[in-house]
Order: sequence, then C-alpha cells, then structure tokens
Amino acid sequence: MPIYEYQCEDCEIKFEMLQKITAEPLKECPECNGPVHKLVSSTSFILKGGGWYATEYGKNRPPKEEKKDSKVKPAKKEPKNKTETAKTAVAA
Repeated sequence: MPIYEYQCEDCEIKFEMLQKITAEPLKECPECNGPVHKLVSSTSFILKGGGWYATEYGKNRPPKEEKKDSKVKPAKKEPKNKTETAKTAVAA
C-alpha cells in the first residue's frame, strides 16, 4: 500500500497516511479536524532513458559475453606441411 502525504490548511501540520490506492483521500486533519489536501511527494526511484530505474546496484558489472552460434560448424583442419598432405593422399 502506498503512503500518502497530507497537509492541514488550518494548523499547517504535515502527516503521512498509509492507504489503499482505491481509498478516498482524507478530508479532515486528525489534530484539529480542519480541511486537508494531498501533497505531491518525490518517489524512491528515478525513471531514466532505456531502463526502468536507476540505482547504484550493478554499475560495475562486466560486459555480457556474446552468445556463440551453435549452428556454425568447426573449420576443417588444414595440413601443416607437405608430409601430412602426402600421407592423406596415399591413404585415400
């Protein structure tokens, strides 16, 4: 449940109230029974660019490794010298 912040118009005290989103806003001060209005408060996270929120967590992570394509077949081994080529030719 969110916490809402209110301010009394008569005695000017500020107070917080834990309420459901669907609950009606408060109309009178718990101290003096004067009229109150809901205040706009800052949030606990920051929305930025391409991400959902910005925190200090995860800033020093190493970059992700690229996935290797499993469909790529390994290259055929090439003979290192003429002797291997000759052995291969004779064996065939």
